[in-house]
Amino acid sequence: MEWSPIILTFQLAIICTVILLIVGIPLAYWLATTKLAIKSWVETMTAMPLVLPPTVLGFYLLVVFSPANFLGGWLQETFNISLIFSFGGLVFASVIYSLPFMVQPIQAGFQHLPQSLYDTARLMGKSKWVILFRILIPNVKSSVVTGIVLSFAHTIGEFGVVLMIGGNIPDRTKVASIAIYDAVELMDYNRANKYAAFLFIITFLILFILYRLNGRPVKGSWS
Repeated sequence: MEWSPIILTFQLAIICTVILLIVGIPLAYWLATTKLAIKSWVETMTAMPLVLPPTVLGFYLLVVFSPANFLGGWLQETFNISLIFSFGGLVFASVIYSLPFMVQPIQAGFQHLPQSLYDTARLMGKSKWVILFRILIPNVKSSVVTGIVLSFAHTIGEFGVVLMIGGNIPDRTKVASIAIYDAVELMDYNRANKYAAFLFIITFLILFILYRLNGRPVKGSWS
């Protein structure tokens, strides 16, 4: 078994999880607290990857960022950036596809916090960012951990999106799920089984640890 697809998979999962954590916490907080009418639209767009076939998302990303189209051509000419068949493209697509796995658990955690916690902090003159990072987030730690673990595990198992936008380039876009597909096409079931078993064990352990952690009472956690 070649280790390059495994290494690339974990690199992708780590980078995407960090980006999702940075983006997902403020977005989840906004969705949990805003009263604006646009909230429903943003929630719908955020949740779409849960029900949308990954090949559909991958196809439209492929079209939009193709150098033959406006946005892809502009990125290529202005910044010399090509998201098609590149690791950067895998990261971008994976962030979009795994976004609800980070946002929804954290949003649910924020929504289960008592309103009095937020109101008391406001009366004390705390800013929104101080309230978020110093008061609210420590009280939804288990929700944040859930978002991190689910996003990481989901990115490891992605196939349709990464195949559409990244293709199958060794040491560049060929992640473990693509390596399994390749091995099956070549009827090399022994190699496919090695990749599949490795991913199965890793994802099982990740989820098992998550459920074990969430099954224990976390001091100061409301979620």
